[in-house]
Amino acid sequence: MAITGKESSPAWRRQRSNQETDDSCPLTPRPESPVDWRDTFFVPSHPHRRPLLPRPRESPYVWATWLAKLLAGENSCEWAGWFRSHYQDWARPPSDFDQAQWMLDHTALVTRERESRERLGYTVFTENQNSFRLRGRSATVAGKPDLIALKGSDAVIVDARTGKPGPAHAAQVLIYMYAVPKALEKFRGVEFRGHVVYPESQVGIPVSAVDKKFTENLGSLIRRLASETPARRVPSAQECAFCDITKSDCPERVEGIAPGEATTDDF
Repeated sequence: MAITGKESSPAWRRQRSNQETDDSCPLTPRPESPVDWRDTFFVPSHPHRRPLLPRPRESPYVWATWLAKLLAGENSCEWAGWFRSHYQDWARPPSDFDQAQWMLDHTALVTRERESRERLGYTVFTENQNSFRLRGRSATVAGKPDLIALKGSDAVIVDARTGKPGPAHAAQVLIYMYAVPKALEKFRGVEFRGHVVYPESQVGIPVSAVDKKFTENLGSLIRRLASETPARRVPSAQECAFCDITKSDCPERVEGIAPGEATTDDF
């Protein structure tokens, strides 16, 4: 079911969900609904299975990873971030991404950086120890920095990246540098510098990068994604190719189209 018009409202979706679901017996169709059972149930083993509708969140919930590419200008479609912030359990398109290999490579890089900083005398906190939720008036922002390292007055947030360098990686670390001192009591008031680590290179981010302008830009983006009014859609072959929202929820999704290719005799 595509989410457009009135159906875009999380309040409407919650009402619709309540009307169509019997929590006491979720696998019992309503007698007054003469529909095919495959349209009523989600049976994972059935070849014609139909995924359940995306479930509305109780309140907007935004992962730092969803913000980074929008903040850095690598992505333009704020609607995708709006949708993820307001809904959960949506159907994902098939992907050939090798998750297992990525986890192995990422874990190896994180371990290398942790051991390196511990040898230099840093106290290092790893991944789940750094998980945070920062609640604002419009939304909750969540994240999990790979490493947080402390040594005397030096405090650094480290994010390990196994792919090609990009500005969104630094933007994500900036979000962590802003949020961690506010969200985690043990780091309250600490001023962090940032470090994006790649297998063959590194990018440093100074404490001063988290300034008033950055904070205003971040807050403005979060408020747009948290709004009841759906954010602007910007479908494109480049962004849609890496988007985890299918046509069932975004009918404007672009598929199978080359990104603006043509020929000319002018040159």
